[in-house]
Amino acid sequence: MTPELRQLRHFVTVAEELHFGRAAARLHMTQPPLSQSIAGLEELLGAPLFLRNRRQVTLTPAGSALLPEARRILEEAGALPELVRRVASGEAGRLALSFVTTAGLSVLPATLRRYSAAYPAVRMVLQEATSDVQFEELLHGRIDAGFVIPPLPAQELLAYRRIVEEPLILCAPSGLEALGKEGPVRLRDLPPLPLVIFPRAVAPGLHDAILACLRTAGVTPVIGQEAIQMQTIVSLVSGGMGMALVPQSVSNLMRPGVEYRPLLDPAPLAETGLAWRRDNASPVLKGFLNLLFED
Repeated sequence: MTPELRQLRHFVTVAEELHFGRAAARLHMTQPPLSQSIAGLEELLGAPLFLRNRRQVTLTPAGSALLPEARRILEEAGALPELVRRVASGEAGRLALSFVTTAGLSVLPATLRRYSAAYPAVRMVLQEATSDVQFEELLHGRIDAGFVIPPLPAQELLAYRRIVEEPLILCAPSGLEALGKEGPVRLRDLPPLPLVIFPRAVAPGLHDAILACLRTAGVTPVIGQEAIQMQTIVSLVSGGMGMALVPQSVSNLMRPGVEYRPLLDPAPLAETGLAWRRDNASPVLKGFLNLLFED
């Protein structure tokens, strides 16, 4: 058996007063029940906590050792109602988020700053992952929400809301004569370069939009390299392995040997949004959604 909070509170009060009568008055009780409570605590712990005689009450070595621990336990117990209230209201707790590279280069930094300012007691756990990985993490309940590229799997458990749309732009090796000095470019004016793109399984919607954009511009796409991260795609272009069409925010990834240009061709929009489980009742997630999508 373990001591009750009531017994510890009685013990601390007697230890501070070193007088059973004054301690009983502080506790708004009579002295006999207080003495019985202390005797019960001593029996439970297997050691005397006070030395008593007619003139004084003093702590035993066991009582002196117990006093700071009893105070700590009572303080922690006293903080529990406020902790529970804050967790229940979404003001404290843990929020696990995943994000694709494009979110990390566009909407994520400002979102995290706003949320941290509004909910400083929430501990955020962040990880970068492709959309397909995030969908699995969501379905298994390992993350609360994810910044993903649609489409979502045919799964009623998942909710989704668009956050940002941005045009595709060209990511090409520096020094191509067709690039000129600056300004937008037309895809058919470029030399026949292999395409660097991520596998279709990672983000089928964006993968297909890129291929369709090239075909509409009169360019037959030839996939040279595949990579699952935008950073890797840009690095491969920097290494002269081909060209890529990437969301505009990827131009924030500065690499030597790479040029970003807007397109004169009709450029499809790359969409990034937030996905979460509909049945996730976390107050912390609710607070995050409210902040992110507030009007």
